[in-house]
Amino acid sequence: MGEGGAQRPLLTVIAGPTASGKTALAIALAQRAGGEIVSADSQQVYRHFDIGTAKPSSEELAAVPHHLVSAVDPMEAFSAVEYQRRADAIIAEIAARGRPVFVVGGTGLYLRVLLHGVLEAPGALPELRAELEALAAGEGREAVHRKLAEVDPETAAKLPPQDLVRVIRALEIHAQTGVPASAFRKAHAFAPDRYPFQLYVLSPPRDVLYGLINTRTRMLFERGLVEETRELLARGYADAAPMRSVGYVQARAVVEGRMTREEAIRDTAQETRRYAKRQLTWFRKEPGAVFLAPPYEAALPLGGCCSP
Repeated sequence: MGEGGAQRPLLTVIAGPTASGKTALAIALAQRAGGEIVSADSQQVYRHFDIGTAKPSSEELAAVPHHLVSAVDPMEAFSAVEYQRRADAIIAEIAARGRPVFVVGGTGLYLRVLLHGVLEAPGALPELRAELEALAAGEGREAVHRKLAEVDPETAAKLPPQDLVRVIRALEIHAQTGVPASAFRKAHAFAPDRYPFQLYVLSPPRDVLYGLINTRTRMLFERGLVEETRELLARGYADAAPMRSVGYVQARAVVEGRMTREEAIRDTAQETRRYAKRQLTWFRKEPGAVFLAPPYEAALPLGGCCSP
């Protein structure tokens, strides 16, 4: 339910690792249902960074209305909270037109914020943080970890003493709320969802996925990723957020003579495979996720979904 008790539209969410086939499936479903697509991709949201982010082609963009693709200037600060704000407005407009909403992308944080909201944990306590960092420097990180174990044994059991940043963060939450960080997060977990949704996670067999990633990586370089990167650097986008993403990092190394083209392709494919593994790990923790193996449309419940 939305604010004021208004019914919020059902979202059909197509998620999954990079190169798993999200765009093709979403377009097929949206065309069949007469729907529109809202992207949930933290790199495709930026303008001008096209090849390296594997944006939908001009034909795909024309086939179904897309939103939050090429929507933000590369030098503009853009957060998950800003994504939620813009996506909410767009979803309301699509629903007002009476059309189904498809949310498509692999940025797990964007999807979590859209579907479940932001965990509004208290801010940092600089004085406490400095005190705990001094304790760690003087007596070892175990001393800080023991403090956490006294007030929040559940979180302490999950965090090794070496993870000083998260140990201190848990102590900050306890200091400001009076409850353990574990209890604070559990309370948030039971907050109502922001939208009714169906969450489908594309999960091809690992060897198939890695093969798709390897093929796509080479294709991106063949389509001109190095040339695009050279042009973006010349336009002053060296410090833009997407320039730090996989693919652009390696293409920039080619432009600057620090990698050969083949080294960049191999490194990009390897880092993309690692990223895909992290994406799947994230989505396995998402409540309500339905994992699909190819062929995806046949794997959808009752052979389909997403009716208008």
